[in-house]
Amino acid sequence: MTSKEIRDLSLEEITTKLRETRANLLDKRIRRQTGQVEKTHEIRILRKDVARMETILRQKAKAPAAAS
Repeated sequence: MTSKEIRDLSLEEITTKLRETRANLLDKRIRRQTGQVEKTHEIRILRKDVARMETILRQKAKAPAAAS
């Protein structure tokens, strides 16, 4: 997911997507440990997506406070 796509979402949507992505990441990590993951590069992509969502979520949460 790109930063532009994430920025277009509302705070609630970002929070939901973040929860889903973290659950997916956990599942992939567990499957990697048991040797069931074929595409290990997806773990790295998910980690970066989580970081992007957290960053944008914090920026959006801070923006209204700064405007006041």
